Amino acid sequence: MTKAVNFRIPFDRVDWITSSFLIGTALIALTAVPWYIITFDQSWFQWLMFALMVPATAMSITLGYHRLFSHLSFKAKWPVKLFTLIFGGCAFENSCLDWCADHRTHHKHVDHDEDPYDISKGFFWAHMGWLMFKLRPRTPHDNVPDLLKDKLVMWQHKYVQWIALFVGLIGPAIVGGAYNHFFTELPVWHGALGGFLLAGVLRVVVVQHSTFFINSLCHTIGNRPYSTKHSARDSIVMAFATFGEGYHNYHHEFQHDYRNGVKPWQWDPTKWTIWTLSKIGLTSNLRRVPDSKILLAEMGEARLRAEEKLAALNASYPTMTERAHVMLNELCENLAKNYHELEKSVTDRVDVSKQTLIRLQNETRDLVKYVSSMRKLLPA
Repeated sequence: MTKAVNFRIPFDRVDWITSSFLIGTALIALTAVPWYIITFDQSWFQWLMFALMVPATAMSITLGYHRLFSHLSFKAKWPVKLFTLIFGGCAFENSCLDWCADHRTHHKHVDHDEDPYDISKGFFWAHMGWLMFKLRPRTPHDNVPDLLKDKLVMWQHKYVQWIALFVGLIGPAIVGGAYNHFFTELPVWHGALGGFLLAGVLRVVVVQHSTFFINSLCHTIGNRPYSTKHSARDSIVMAFATFGEGYHNYHHEFQHDYRNGVKPWQWDPTKWTIWTLSKIGLTSNLRRVPDSKILLAEMGEARLRAEEKLAALNASYPTMTERAHVMLNELCENLAKNYHELEKSVTDRVDVSKQTLIRLQNETRDLVKYVSSMRKLLPA
């Protein structure tokens, strides 16, 4: 007899404060914000505040919480650290100390039970369920000893809720009301309400769920060009939504690189900002993975995909001509040879010329495309 599965919600484990905030702000964004937009006249200034607060908050998470404090992918002077700690706090994603402790645990135990937002527990769990239901003990701070020594980080950890409230919600309301008072004939309270709803609540919901989608969507949908050992995936859509954080497969493979979008054409404003700040002396020691090591990871995955496709072709078409078999096997052998040559160079720390890297990359792409096209050329 099959045992019935009990899907009872563990109400005794609900974090009521966090759950109420997440659900409450989402409901306000879906109801009160449209009502305000339809009912009242808004000045351009209210939307300008929203347009400025979104990148200030989101990039304080991506540049500050994530790449600077969690992964130590570069060093920053105190103005950069202070800015990202203040506006990162305005995202209402907890203190930098707690955020980094959770995130370092995620990287260490990705896709396993110890992972705070383990995707194997379901999309909703990885997205926000892990925040709403405290099924595990709180992540200790034993993996962030460096941050425990940082006075600015500890100051923010102590006052993060006050920072979030006054800078993230009350501040936009005051500025919106002041603008109406001094520069328009609209009622002051219209401007204050608009600042609170648009640059405050709506901005929080947009930034939070963009961050949450990295934990959920980028572990569910997308490409894995660098490694299939974990669920992290690259998503150009999420890269645009999160100022460059969408190249998640690369990030999980090379987490200490200050870049996520490692290719020149990939959208990564956070990378460009860090680089720009380095030119004016506000950031330094930008860590980056050598191109040869990146290509080695790509070639390794391409080799696996080519071998899998070749095996599938051999199984599907046992009567394939001997010539086709020999040709495909030779191509895979050439890919393996290139892979091992590059692997030896990386291991021996031999500098590989840019021309050689481009040649190996093109050969790898051509091989994978050719093996993929063979299926179309064979008889049904």
